[in-house]
Amino acid sequence: MQIAFHIGANCTDGDMLVRSLTKNASGLAPQGISIPGLSKYRRLLRETIQNLGGAAPLPQTRDVLIQQIVDLPDANRLVMSNSAFICLPIRIFEAGEFYGLTTMKLRALTQLFPNDEIEVHLALRNPATFIAAAFDTIRNKSFEGFMNGTDPRTVRWSDMVTRIKAAAPQAKLTVWCNEDIPLIWGDILRSMTGVPAMTPLVGEYDMLGSIMTPEGMARFASYLKSHPPEGAAQQKRVISAFLDKYAIASEIEEEIDLPGWDARLVEELTVLYEDDVNKIAQMDGVTFLAP
Repeated sequence: MQIAFHIGANCTDGDMLVRSLTKNASGLAPQGISIPGLSKYRRLLRETIQNLGGAAPLPQTRDVLIQQIVDLPDANRLVMSNSAFICLPIRIFEAGEFYGLTTMKLRALTQLFPNDEIEVHLALRNPATFIAAAFDTIRNKSFEGFMNGTDPRTVRWSDMVTRIKAAAPQAKLTVWCNEDIPLIWGDILRSMTGVPAMTPLVGEYDMLGSIMTPEGMARFASYLKSHPPEGAAQQKRVISAFLDKYAIASEIEEEIDLPGWDARLVEELTVLYEDDVNKIAQMDGVTFLAP
């Protein structure tokens, strides 16, 4: 079975990916694509991995999990998403290491489904806004305590990607940037579900609708109806044009207010992030979704 698992990162799509995917559950079921509700697997997988404590699962564990997660007879692809799969935001910098639990969690995932075709999907985000958003979810802990001595300039998603590839070398890895998702939301959904490019899916403009005015969305829908895009590139150009005119400023502008941070540091982190993304996009074994 193909198992497509979205592992995060924290503070990227806010679980909108789960909601958009599940809208397609009934429509894709005839193709053998199972998209269960998150209550079917999030707690189950978390507790199973915790109970194993690093030990190898029993041979029958995989079949037991599939029976509990998948309702669809003869399913050939299972789609799951958990933005907090690696850890909750409070543990992102645990022991002073960026996503230090990555290796253990990915190794455990592949051990649970040893003979299945695992696909790992990961969203990146500019550390400047990522750290601010993650810290904003935490209560009763200082910023210094949250960072655990980590210099934000040392945060590299490429290090995490390298650990994923080492822990799950047979898994297919797909990566994208959170900043690009309004333009590539449909591509992300199609990558997760495994359907061909440009296949229409329910909810492929959900993310766009969250950051664009109702008037803009209405005009966008009308335009698509009268001018169906001939390909992905044209579709993205149309989306970009409507965003330029109808985007809600408060939804796309991000404020960063962290102790000791200034505009110069934010700019430095942004430049480092852009270089890091370019490095990841060129990595062997990584499929990078870009506008």
